[in-house]
Amino acid sequence: MSRQGIDFDGRHVELDERGYLRRYGDWNPALAERFAAQDGIALTPEHWEVMNLLRRHYEAFRIAPPMRLLVKEVGREFGPDKASSRYLYRLFPEGPAKQACRYAGLPKPVSCI
Repeated sequence: MSRQGIDFDGRHVELDERGYLRRYGDWNPALAERFAAQDGIALTPEHWEVMNLLRRHYEAFRIAPPMRLLVKEVGREFGPDKASSRYLYRLFPEGPAKQACRYAGLPKPVSCI
């Protein structure tokens, strides 16, 4: 049985059927850039703030935060002007939790459809 994936940086990286990494350890920043570029997004420092926050949360709790908690954590860490789903949707238009998690190398959040 062959696994779905992509060839990247001289190796095969396995993805699930929705395009999320199968193994957390396969992630690196260049892979995030590739995923974003495929969606037509150039990652900015603001994107990286959110993705790094997601990775820290995942490393601490082994689960990606649901959208409501993500908004709250972004506000706590980066200020009230960024504590809104509107801000996050500007960065990740396909759905902040879902798209940001994919770029950050996390599994698809359980609360996302």
